[in-house]
Amino acid sequence: MHKVADIDVHHNIMKANKKIADRIKKNFENHNIFSVDFVGAIGSGKTSLIEELIQKMDGKIAVIAGDVISKFDAGRFKRHNVPVVGLNTGKECHLDAHLIEHALDDIPLNDVDYIFIENVGNLICPVDFDLGTHMRIVVVSVSEGDDTVEKHPLIFQDSDLAIINKVDIAEAVEADADKMVNDAKILNPNIQIIKTSLKNNQGLNEVISAIEEFKSN
Repeated sequence: MHKVADIDVHHNIMKANKKIADRIKKNFENHNIFSVDFVGAIGSGKTSLIEELIQKMDGKIAVIAGDVISKFDAGRFKRHNVPVVGLNTGKECHLDAHLIEHALDDIPLNDVDYIFIENVGNLICPVDFDLGTHMRIVVVSVSEGDDTVEKHPLIFQDSDLAIINKVDIAEAVEADADKMVNDAKILNPNIQIIKTSLKNNQGLNEVISAIEEFKSN
């Protein structure tokens, strides 16, 4: 009879990822870099938001673009003349600390103030994977439905700032942006929430202020 052993693979993976993430965070701090992990579903507006931040924020920004095929979003960021590293995840629906650590080899850390990481378009898979960042921002749009927040509690419980995007079309898609705000507050009373419309430049200054305030604390 074969001996059977239970192995907690998930725990081991998380432990290994956390060890690398801690090393990454220390590396960021040694270079005086503030880092942000942007999470959200496909089409929520993560890429457009980061592009706006590149143009409007003070300080030098580098971007790590993670996706199943990263060249499309990475190409958009490169047009803004900032350091960009594209990470292809293939079948994986999230980035992990191991991938980020290798990406940092291609970023001029001594000449960067911010590193923005665009995670893979998914509201579930990235939750457990600490990337060593100082801040996590979750972006959702009203076009995903106003029940999106309550359907994905863990990502909101683990984020510092929630952005409810595309509020200019809320009425057209019959979504209640205020419900999404309330749902996020119920899930995480400490989360900061900003309603935005990148098309109309609504809320962008508030997002910039939130990032800068988080950095200063």
